[in-house]
Amino acid sequence: MWMPPGQNQTWVSEFILLGFSSDPTTNRILFSVFLLLYLSSVLGNGLIITLIYLDMHLHTPMYFFLCILSLLDMSYVTTTVPQMLVHLLSRSQTISFAGCWLQMYMFGAMGLTECILFVVMAFDRYVAICYPLRYTVILNWGLCTQLSAGTWACGFFVSFIHTFFTMRLPYCGPNMVNHYCCEGPSVRSLACMDTHVIEMVDSVISVLMVVAPLSLILASYIRIAQAILKIKSMQARCKAFSTCASHLTVITFFYAPATYLYMRPNSSYSPEQDKHVSLFYNVFTALLNPVVYSLRNKDMKRAFLKVMGR
Repeated sequence: MWMPPGQNQTWVSEFILLGFSSDPTTNRILFSVFLLLYLSSVLGNGLIITLIYLDMHLHTPMYFFLCILSLLDMSYVTTTVPQMLVHLLSRSQTISFAGCWLQMYMFGAMGLTECILFVVMAFDRYVAICYPLRYTVILNWGLCTQLSAGTWACGFFVSFIHTFFTMRLPYCGPNMVNHYCCEGPSVRSLACMDTHVIEMVDSVISVLMVVAPLSLILASYIRIAQAILKIKSMQARCKAFSTCASHLTVITFFYAPATYLYMRPNSSYSPEQDKHVSLFYNVFTALLNPVVYSLRNKDMKRAFLKVMGR
């Protein structure tokens, strides 16, 4: 842990995560609800990965990126929910400084990687609809691998910058984080110095990782809409749009809370409201993905019945 030299002060070695409630009965109810949501999310996303792996017909760029999305969602909820479940049943709600550092880093890395992955998935739909005959030529496996590696590398690198600057701040008390996990603004509010510069860095990161991806996604879907409108057959139009509907639904539920949390002024920061929005952004979105992609996707249903038939 970083400590400014030459100052005789006590620096925190752990944080206390306040969570949602201090009432034991309420916490037991929350434990049951969050455990069910967590298991459903992990099982649902794990099922998608398994089906894509087993069914050769799903070995296409679209399902390759969907498999990565499911893997991200499983990792995303696992960075926060298991510890939150332990805290709901335990009297101790502490997390070490190193543990907080790691959780903040992984939570940010998964979220930022998912932001970029949605751009890649929009590009996949753009190529599939606007250049259907050249789809497999443009999005060959070499390019798919490079795009996948690039999204992971970018997400983990940018998250390191955010976490590094946040955890380098001096924390000399109090150490109570009004959140269910080590989330950047909640931890940063406990720093013993002015955090204006760090907030500026976070604002730049937010613009790069929220506004820029949304702009690229919007540009892709404008071109997709133009291409769909040129299709004469109404049935073909509906089929083309249906391939994008699941992606648009997931993007909406992911970016709406993310934009609220990271693009608003720091003066409007509200710990109580933010942790509820963050919970939706973290847990419910990860659960939504397998529901949307399994219920609306005939190929996934066919693969599931095929595997069950085996």
